[in-house]
Amino acid sequence: MSFFGNSSDGPLVLAVPSKGRLQENASAFFARAGLRLAQGSGARDYRGKLVGVANVEVRYLSASEIAAHLASGTAHLGVTGEDLIRETLPDARGQVELLTPLGFGNANVVVAVPQAWIDVRAMSDLDEVAAEMRARHGRRLRIATKYVNLTRRFFAEKGVADYRIVESLGATEGAPAAGSAEIVVDITTTGATLQANALKILDDGVILRSEANLVASLNAPWGEGQRQALRAVLGRIAAEERARTTREVRAGLPESGGIDLAALAGLHEAELPYGAPRGLDGEIVLRCPVDAVFDLADALVQAGARAVTVRRIDYAFTAENPLAERLLARL
Repeated sequence: MSFFGNSSDGPLVLAVPSKGRLQENASAFFARAGLRLAQGSGARDYRGKLVGVANVEVRYLSASEIAAHLASGTAHLGVTGEDLIRETLPDARGQVELLTPLGFGNANVVVAVPQAWIDVRAMSDLDEVAAEMRARHGRRLRIATKYVNLTRRFFAEKGVADYRIVESLGATEGAPAAGSAEIVVDITTTGATLQANALKILDDGVILRSEANLVASLNAPWGEGQRQALRAVLGRIAAEERARTTREVRAGLPESGGIDLAALAGLHEAELPYGAPRGLDGEIVLRCPVDAVFDLADALVQAGARAVTVRRIDYAFTAENPLAERLLARL
């Protein structure tokens, strides 16, 4: 029997990180969308629920386990890093859908070489290094990494073939100093640890710019009850994201009219969520991206609006559910 079960009439299974900063950030992300993660009776209880949405079971797993469970279909949704998805699932596109980036867990998977290699700046320089390694030492260039699949794909794209991967089980950045490898492929947030180990990132050596994502499984059983729970969860997430990235702009129309609302909205990426006001002397409500607020306000004032106010929005629900629709179209 599967750890989660594999029934199309069971609950929607949401897998979230079990500890550390990733768990804290995941909890905060769902809380912003009005979805509270409630763990069981103790810190060692790896089951929970999503308060406010029925038929959702929360499971607490390591980030790497989450990628595997999404691939096997024993979890419907999961929060994990894109680096783990790309590394664990060679055919990620055929097994999962990356629904939305979550704004935390940012890090880059990079190729780093010793700082002493002054003339080595790009991936194209590694062919010469590899040839010299064979000529002088009779062996291939060694790469220490935990990202075996990402490394192989990236090096193939760059046309570098003469190397050997040394799988890293500990601190990858220490491999060159320890003599177990010449270069590394590792994940980094600031690059400080690489610099402390006398390593530098190649100019074109960023393999992947990763962050935590909300990911859906294409292999999980998607019964009607699970689809309903999905729509509820993704509807709230989309409403919070829409509200966070937009502002509501209100303006009093001039008594004489004369404002072409449709044209003005089109120029500033704005919409009229409640339609145009009836009559000339009404209040207009627009919604626009955050970075378009000041230009839109200026345009309204110049067009004769009596007063303009800008408000933050908590949630902005619409009849459309773009995240759910994109996923359901692939199931």
